[in-house]
Amino acid sequence: MNKTLAAALAFGAPFVFSATAAQAEFTWEGEIEIGNEQIISSDVAANEIRDTYATITATGTYTFDNGVSLFSTLTAESVTDATADRSFDDIGLYIEEIGLSFGTGEATTVSIGKLHPVFGTAWDDAAGFFGGTLAEDYELAEQIGVLADVELNGAGTLSFGVFYADDTGLSRSAWFDRGRNTAAAGGAGNTGELDNFAIQWAHSVGATRFHIGARHLSASAGDVDDEQGFVAGIGHSFADGFDVFAEVASFSNFGGGADDATYATLNAAYGIGQWTLSGTLAHRDLDSAGDTDLISVGADYEFQNGMTLSGALAQVEDTGVADTTLGVSLIIPLGG
Repeated sequence: MNKTLAAALAFGAPFVFSATAAQAEFTWEGEIEIGNEQIISSDVAANEIRDTYATITATGTYTFDNGVSLFSTLTAESVTDATADRSFDDIGLYIEEIGLSFGTGEATTVSIGKLHPVFGTAWDDAAGFFGGTLAEDYELAEQIGVLADVELNGAGTLSFGVFYADDTGLSRSAWFDRGRNTAAAGGAGNTGELDNFAIQWAHSVGATRFHIGARHLSASAGDVDDEQGFVAGIGHSFADGFDVFAEVASFSNFGGGADDATYATLNAAYGIGQWTLSGTLAHRDLDSAGDTDLISVGADYEFQNGMTLSGALAQVEDTGVADTTLGVSLIIPLGG
């Protein structure tokens, strides 16, 4: 274990006993997603491939009577990118999150382990099958570290932490082995040390929500320089069921490379009974790779039993090559 992380664990121990007393319990939830994503037409014929997939996630949390919680999320999915037509191929099972969390005082929650640091929300807040597709490039996931969420007495929530990309045995997967990550592989934040940092403030006023954040990811083996990133987002829910969301993110030395990068996502959704209609405009600009533009429309239907059927069509133009992609999925909730 990283020595700095071990020290953080030891530091956190005295605060365990200050947690609010509560009844011990175990809870779990998850979902099964079965879907198909297919490029139905492209300027490059070789791009026209189909990926029929399944993704299963399950999260369990055991909360002790002193308020300390142990949690873990298991995920089974295809752990490689599709390069040809495939059906349920290269499925690996891995631990996406694992750790413990506890309260310190009345306003702060600390989490330690393998976690998802907070930076941006587009992949959660943008509606539709392709709503967060481009923004997922900058999502922080599977990081070893220490995170904190502080409630600011009615002025929102401040989330921050130190971390590094998981390079333990937990970075591997069962069934289809995706291999173990090492710092030698490079990539900003893949340093094996707690020298990476993210901070985000989120707040809501009435039906409007907004957030602003920043991050620093240290250069690793072979990288050009440290990555610096900034993100801001805003959303509003109207009384008639119409919801809008926008997020922009900007980076220098994105991923530790020479490129600067800019991302923008604009998403709208309209609820009609059990239907949700959505549309997305998204843009990505990388210095060397050029521009990517995505336009998508979609529809989701939520059944009475909680299952959701989704479908969407996306037009993606990437450095001058246009692809039209059709996506459909069925999401089955578990537990709860």
